[in-house]
Amino acid sequence: MTADASGSGRVLVLAPLGRDAAIARSILLEAQMPVMVCHDLACLCEELDNGAGAALIAEEALQVADYPTLGHWLERQPPWSDLPIVLLAHRGGGLERNPAARRLLTALGNVTFLERPFHPTTLVSVMETALRGRRRQYEARDLIREIRLGEEMLERRVADRTAELESANRQLAAQIAERERIESVLRQAQRLEAVGQLTSGVAHDFNNLLMVVLGNVRQMQKSESDPATQRRLQMIAEAAERGGLLTGQMLAFSRRQKLEPRAVDLNDIVVGMHDLLHSTMGGSVQIETRLQTELWPAMIDPTQIELVILNLAINARDAMQVGGGIVVETGNVTLGPPLRPEEPPAGEYVMVCVSDNGSGMTDDVLAKVFEPFFTTKEVGKGSGLGLSQVFGVAKQSGGGVRIMTTVGAGTSVSVFLPRAQVAPEHATAPEAVRPETARKDIKVLVVDDDSAVREVTAGILADLGYGVIEAGSGGAALDLLDREDGIDVLLLDFAMPGMNGAEVAREARSRRPDVPILFVTGYADTEALEEAGQDGILRKPYVERDLAEKLRAALKSH
Repeated sequence: MTADASGSGRVLVLAPLGRDAAIARSILLEAQMPVMVCHDLACLCEELDNGAGAALIAEEALQVADYPTLGHWLERQPPWSDLPIVLLAHRGGGLERNPAARRLLTALGNVTFLERPFHPTTLVSVMETALRGRRRQYEARDLIREIRLGEEMLERRVADRTAELESANRQLAAQIAERERIESVLRQAQRLEAVGQLTSGVAHDFNNLLMVVLGNVRQMQKSESDPATQRRLQMIAEAAERGGLLTGQMLAFSRRQKLEPRAVDLNDIVVGMHDLLHSTMGGSVQIETRLQTELWPAMIDPTQIELVILNLAINARDAMQVGGGIVVETGNVTLGPPLRPEEPPAGEYVMVCVSDNGSGMTDDVLAKVFEPFFTTKEVGKGSGLGLSQVFGVAKQSGGGVRIMTTVGAGTSVSVFLPRAQVAPEHATAPEAVRPETARKDIKVLVVDDDSAVREVTAGILADLGYGVIEAGSGGAALDLLDREDGIDVLLLDFAMPGMNGAEVAREARSRRPDVPILFVTGYADTEALEEAGQDGILRKPYVERDLAEKLRAALKSH
């Protein structure tokens, strides 16, 4: 049933016998009420579907077999609708004396009885009352529709708002998780940086001490002929050199050590380390290499990457029981954004990976694995600097490290190195240094605030055949440069109180641009060394051969 407001004001008249329909139509039209006369009950029900304000029905029209059709239509009315029906009854046919009328009232519901003959005013009044009630029903219908539309709109808004809140909650939860991750990464990075700064400071003082020890031992070895004493001196020298390697690992972790990167083929590096790895691992450990063909060149200091691979292999061996297997693998990789502070930024990298089938690492161990001096090995079996050095070299080279580990299944440590844009360089054998070719007329100005280190260095230079002038500070060195014309090379300690090596070098170049400068350092910030400019860097502790090579190179550069 589709009762529209377009027909809500009309009166449907059903009075098939006599002149009741025509009379009623005339009266209602005169009262300006729209009227439609229906010829039978079927016509009435059809027009009701099109909308009606009221129905005027003669009771004899309902004394037919299809009368229930109207009852069914009335039963299907929506809740807001109750069609008013004015039933024309014969005189004396009221409810009290007409059982049929009572049945019609029960069946039709909203019925008003009007006895015939009726007065026109009475008919108009009854029909106006009926139409007014019907209009209120249509108003109720419209109001119900508006309420339902409002409810639907409110439900949509509630659903939209709920979805927005759920989305906001998800975003907030994701932001909180990301913030916690970043804070964790930051704390880890700050802890590593703080330890790195402490480590580099210790390395500076330690290298000065080792320089004095190693330099004096080497000088004593030259004049000592007793085999037992020579053996003891050699043990001291070897211990000092191991200490130098230890500080080198500390500086590599703190990324203060100056690297000399160049384009290298990691496949060549791994193949060249074959004998070293097998002799270091022992016969009980199987070593497998998986080298990618057409491997990109990597930008790295070749000496440092050999130490990195060796450290990783030793760690892998120690993580396994007797026997086991190690896989050394190379590959070209393209990485996305880092997930941990030790991983490199997104980009193209050359990877070298060392895997084992050992005990693996727990989450607690993994969180501390790059901290210097942290080790799970027994006392005396590890310094705790292996992975620290790996991390430092990788980061200083512009790469990073990733560890994949499962407790009881093994560990894979992948080192990612920047892809070089040039072809790999092939190392050539170093030219032999012949100290005896040094001329005594070449004067070296040695500048170091540590008198013991300065004395050792002067002794080595004298043995090499150089003339030596000593200065204990930057100011004294500049004064000697102004007064002494015969100074041929400046051997300058980088870290000194007052004027540091960089400041002395700037002043020296402004006064004597022809004099090459060779920095000597137990520790120095790589960027500071680069900014200062130099003709070479000699790292403490050094031996006679190291000093001779660096001096010869510095003199050749001018």
